Amino acid sequence: MKQAHKEIQEATQEIINKREKAMRMGEVVSNNDLLGLLMESNNSSGKNGNMTLEDVIEECKLFYFAGQETTSTVLVWTMILLSKYPVWQERARQEVLHVFGTDIVSATPLDSSGLSQLKTMTMILHEVMRLYPPIMQLTRAIERETKMGDFVLPTGIQVALPTILVHKDPEIWGSDAGEFNPERFVDGISKATKNPNQQGAYFPFGWGPRICIGQNFALMEAKMALAIILKRFSFELAPSYAHAPSTEAPILQPQFGARLILHKL
Repeated sequence: MKQAHKEIQEATQEIINKREKAMRMGEVVSNNDLLGLLMESNNSSGKNGNMTLEDVIEECKLFYFAGQETTSTVLVWTMILLSKYPVWQERARQEVLHVFGTDIVSATPLDSSGLSQLKTMTMILHEVMRLYPPIMQLTRAIERETKMGDFVLPTGIQVALPTILVHKDPEIWGSDAGEFNPERFVDGISKATKNPNQQGAYFPFGWGPRICIGQNFALMEAKMALAIILKRFSFELAPSYAHAPSTEAPILQPQFGARLILHKL
């Protein structure tokens, strides 16, 4: 972990140095990406102060680590479930081939426009994150005294939102709450629960003003990776696979890994 931290630190520093050098030489540098916006704040002299170079590096590292592990874990669970439910695997594959074409070389590029058309894949990813949310629980601090039913939450205490429990509550999702059924998301997140007023019960990325800033990017990243895999391979669970979600770490992962058999198409 220390070595990985060191490598990310050095790589980020090198990218920043190149960007700063380009700015000093008068080259036109876009501020439309994350690094550009952070460096603009670093060079700002507003009344609220500016970000230090160390702040910029830490923000870049945060985005990298937060998006890398969680998205890869979602992809792992998706491939496990699509291996267990080959009908849904084939439905997703046919959708990808319909949108992007069958030929790998001359097919339509995997752009955001095409990825946004993958309705079946979106349903599958939402259902995977319902059953196996990458972050098992969220914690929040109470800023002011809040009353919830018969409970009074005083200012300053920490509350835990058990994502994995809420996502499998039969009173919210129905008698099949523990089953893989992407069809429940066919009309979107707002109509996936038994009661429309319960739509806040699905929060793999958090909820409200503190919702994950990278949720759209994470979904796009997962769709792109899954589309490439589905176009090139079919897959099934290996006989040695043991289904044992690990609840020890903050991120919900297969305890013994995901042993799959891939078949080239």
